[in-house]
Amino acid sequence: MTGQEELERIAGEVARCTKCALHQSRKKGVPGEGPPSAEIMFIGEGPGFHENEQGRPFVGAAGQLLDQLLQNAGLRRSDVWITNVVKCRPPGNRDPLPEEIDTCTGTYLDAQIRVINPPIIVTLGRISMGRYMPGAKIGEVHGRMRRVGDRHVIAMYHPAAALRQPSIKPLLEEDFARLPQLLKQARLAAAQSVPLPKDAPPTEDDPRQLSLF
Repeated sequence: MTGQEELERIAGEVARCTKCALHQSRKKGVPGEGPPSAEIMFIGEGPGFHENEQGRPFVGAAGQLLDQLLQNAGLRRSDVWITNVVKCRPPGNRDPLPEEIDTCTGTYLDAQIRVINPPIIVTLGRISMGRYMPGAKIGEVHGRMRRVGDRHVIAMYHPAAALRQPSIKPLLEEDFARLPQLLKQARLAAAQSVPLPKDAPPTEDDPRQLSLF
């Protein structure tokens, strides 16, 4: 089975999933989209109203901002993988519950990551950040690439947060502007099979986490 076929199989399972209560108010599951060869995977929190209607991630106002940020960084939406920690919309756009996150990530997100195997994962918002950097504060770690296990992870503010708080938008723009250079560093580290440059101590949560900036 090819990577594309495997991702389509996962998407089909998402559409039929009844593993948690979120399916009860689901119109369309939102498995995510992008090529199986994507080098960057963006992980948000959960689908919103428009995503639930269309079955695609980040198609509302936050998605429009994400598209703009990608374009400004010289990237195309069609070249990256975009998804969320949960694949069905939480009622009223509430935060997904821990058990919903555990069920959905363990069943679907982890499988997608294994298929795509992206050099870089970008978490958008504190919910997805917490999965890789538990206990971290996004205001302190945003924009920094860290080695988390055998992955490179960058925490960023969620585009929706930038729409609610205009002061966040310049920070998000700066973080996205560094993505091409960070991708080059991740490629180099993978090719050489050597640790990433270390100019800051690893976090207490994972002694393997390294900061590049």
